[in-house]
Amino acid sequence: MAIGLDTSVVVRLLVGVPAAQARAARRRLEHAIERGESVLVCDLVVAEAYYALQFHYDVPKAQARKMLMRFVRSGVVTLEPREAGDVLGATAGAGLVDRLIHARHRALGAVTLTFERKLGALEGAVRLRSG
Repeated sequence: MAIGLDTSVVVRLLVGVPAAQARAARRRLEHAIERGESVLVCDLVVAEAYYALQFHYDVPKAQARKMLMRFVRSGVVTLEPREAGDVLGATAGAGLVDRLIHARHRALGAVTLTFERKLGALEGAVRLRSG
């Protein structure tokens, strides 16, 4: 069996509060590992957790990226799509969520169309111009 973690579980695992929920999340994750279950985290959860860490827990952007990067590269969870893991370390140019969108498109073999300058500068993206 595979289990997918939602944002509330990921955030509790990362910040440890509320403590009772963090313990319950950790126990379930340990149980999954013991049973050989796949533990999945999707790019949407990474995006939402990134903002939740900043706005609800006052975690600076760079630290939020590092926390999420460690988590998805821990070997405990599998990030889907896998290409999303490559964008967590990138700090210049397009923002994290734009990069996650772009990584999803690339994983699906699609080109990203955008009006955004920084996103349009990424390989495989096309910046549209108005007029």
